Amino acid sequence: MPDTPDNDNCDLFPRNRQPTLRVVAMPADTNPAGHIFGGWIMSRMDNAGAVVAVEYANSRVVTVAVTSIEFHRPVFVGDLVSCFAKIEKVGKTSITVKIEVYAQRIQAEGTRCIKVTEAVIVYVAVNEDGTARQLPKRDPNFSSYL
Repeated sequence: MPDTPDNDNCDLFPRNRQPTLRVVAMPADTNPAGHIFGGWIMSRMDNAGAVVAVEYANSRVVTVAVTSIEFHRPVFVGDLVSCFAKIEKVGKTSITVKIEVYAQRIQAEGTRCIKVTEAVIVYVAVNEDGTARQLPKRDPNFSSYL
């Protein structure tokens, strides 16, 4: 479980950036063991990554690859799940986005913050007919605020 210290706390939560997406994990999203489905988390990550990709592309985008995904810790019902997405690389038609997911968990001893998942997802900008389109030229610092 890399990047997740044993003494999980809210100091881990990236307070210098705004989450791209936040949602509370609900009972309907669990597997029989009571953990939140990995697919539910993957869907939220894809949504968060698409938000920054659409913003950059100024058009529709499609997911073309999940180049990596790591599940570090389980997510439980009631956790506040925050997805942070930032652009890592821009190609001619593709945008590579890194997404980090944190769970804020309220417990008797206080709130804990845990990095639960991270992934790298590639999106391609598309025209109305679904064909790849060239990305607009942007200032190199465009992704610094995402």
